[in-house]
Amino acid sequence: MLAEKLDQREQEQPTKPNEVASRLTGPVERLGFLQKALLFAELSKISYQARAEAGELANLIGFPEIRFYDRDGAQAYMFANETDAVIACRGTEPNEWNDIRADLDAATALAESVGRVHRGFKREVDDLWPRLEQALVTNEKTLWFTGHSLGGAMAAICAGRCKLSEIRTNPRAVYTFGSPRIGNRRYVNYARIEYYRFVNNNDIVPRVPPLWFGYRHGGKQVYIDRYGRISTLGGWLRMRDRFHGFIRGLSEWRVDHFTDHLMAEYLKALHKSIEQEHTDRMRRVLNKILKSDPPQPLPPPAAAKFADQK
Repeated sequence: MLAEKLDQREQEQPTKPNEVASRLTGPVERLGFLQKALLFAELSKISYQARAEAGELANLIGFPEIRFYDRDGAQAYMFANETDAVIACRGTEPNEWNDIRADLDAATALAESVGRVHRGFKREVDDLWPRLEQALVTNEKTLWFTGHSLGGAMAAICAGRCKLSEIRTNPRAVYTFGSPRIGNRRYVNYARIEYYRFVNNNDIVPRVPPLWFGYRHGGKQVYIDRYGRISTLGGWLRMRDRFHGFIRGLSEWRVDHFTDHLMAEYLKALHKSIEQEHTDRMRRVLNKILKSDPPQPLPPPAAAKFADQK
């Protein structure tokens, strides 16, 4: 997978306590959109850490409860406090063959609901889902899903399963960063969930697997331009922005398609956007991004059971 070496670089630069900016003083729901995005970006980065370090950082943010799930290399954390629970799926680890195999296995498989889903990503979720479902079946806290790269794909699939299962708590929202495409149009549009998908300029991972394989993205894209600002550029203006970002990257002896995938770059952009949150430009951008129709009701049947396939 193209993200393999990038995720390795993430782990070579461990997160430290003074790099965690989020501090919860109440329910996540009270945060603004950008503050939520920063919180979930930090938890996505923390998910790459070993359990002890992840627990320390999550506690600093305001999640004293932590559970780690690991099965055949598919890994996720649950971070929780009195009001909220966050499932943060871990992205590709270069020393985990199961992760690499999942990235490379771009064939589609029949989904549990409708349509077709990426077979490798589905296998990763199949490994984890029985334990996650067991943990969530009694959950009464507000539930969120997040992840970076492969972890973003897993988070979106897990949230869809949660929505369609008999788990009482529906996902409040999904926030992913540099997530690849996960399935065909029918699959990604079936379980209607509030889903924000952050894409940093030339990040190559959100462009794979390719469209001609039948893959599509779900959710609402939040684009970060070459200046590291959240933007609503589209069409040829976005293409031009990516081209100029690529040329600037070459002038700085880097390839944007890979460096833009780093979680550190997403965090940098979110910090910049929060600094500009109260400007007229950022208000217009956020209003346009957040303006959307409410999720439609699910077609019957509204529930589905997912058995352990191992």
